Amino acid sequence: MILGAMKVNVIINIILIIILVGLAGNQFYLWYMGRRSAKLVTNEEFNEGMRKAQIVDLREKSEFDASHIMGARNIPYSQFKTAVGGLRKDLPLYLYDQGKSISTRAAFKLHKQGYTDITILKTGFSKWDGKTKKR
Repeated sequence: MILGAMKVNVIINIILIIILVGLAGNQFYLWYMGRRSAKLVTNEEFNEGMRKAQIVDLREKSEFDASHIMGARNIPYSQFKTAVGGLRKDLPLYLYDQGKSISTRAAFKLHKQGYTDITILKTGFSKWDGKTKKR
């Protein structure tokens, strides 16, 4: 009976290790995708360059309507595939979401479609200290 319980514990531990390795691998993959596809910048750098760029808020419409960076347009990530055609390839793209994981995924997709000048707000909107528009 004790030997059977030990086997179950070993199997559970192996499964947990596989899950943890998978999660760590996913985080590394996102980091790598972001580094390869876009430049991460601070609030100050984002604020300096955004006047000459297309600013895209990837959060859902309700979050965008509540508050967003001045001059941003809303393309929720859930509708990103269909709306990406409205973005110009000849102008820099500045992306942000609440953090940066969705922006990283969007940047990777844009990079694959030929966009080259992509910038991501490193801290996301949650720590943005520049001008915002609230409703």
